[in-house]
Amino acid sequence: MIEYNTKRNKLIIKEYGRNVQKMIEDAVAIEDREKRNETARAIVRVMSQLNDVKDPDNKNKKESLDYWHKLWDHLIIMSNYTLEIDSPFPKPAPESKKTTIIKPDYNKHSITLRTYGRNMENVIKKVAEYPDEYRQYYGKQLANHLKMMYLTYNRDSVNDALIAHQISELSGGKISIPEGFVFDSTKSLLQTANGNATFYETPASTSKKKKKKKKKKKNPITI
Repeated sequence: MIEYNTKRNKLIIKEYGRNVQKMIEDAVAIEDREKRNETARAIVRVMSQLNDVKDPDNKNKKESLDYWHKLWDHLIIMSNYTLEIDSPFPKPAPESKKTTIIKPDYNKHSITLRTYGRNMENVIKKVAEYPDEYRQYYGKQLANHLKMMYLTYNRDSVNDALIAHQISELSGGKISIPEGFVFDSTKSLLQTANGNATFYETPASTSKKKKKKKKKKKNPITI
């Protein structure tokens, strides 16, 4: 009767293959301890030979105790820690199967105005905690900055009164823009937002700015 892999035990360490794991399972069933020890030593030698095939430099590694310690550990692990033998090395302890899933701590605070983003809202809330003198000063700076950010989304129009209202809203009413305050012009703010580049240039106007090649003056012919 054909034995399919789907009906066999799951491979614990795949690099040694199904045959080695089957030998280990058979060794676990041996009742005589001395025979189990002898079988275990034979299986470890087979595992070492498989490593010779996969790794040409494996023969040099055999001189290390760590190499053999690793093979004996793999032997015990592949038996699901059930193989009772007199191992030349301390037996590995079963690994805990319980894993703690650490969920990322997402920021669950909602954004009041997505146009400006969460960081800008946090800056405004921080400024709102300053003394009144500083709130008035930084409030004007924030007003122009918010206007510039607003223009990156809507360059057609912007309402200065709306910006002033939004600052008041985001600060919980602690930052108010004076009625006589004059915002920076839309043109200057757009230039700042675009790295001092003007948005009002047309292809025709930019082409006129190309430097004209200077004609070299011909030196008069002297005799």
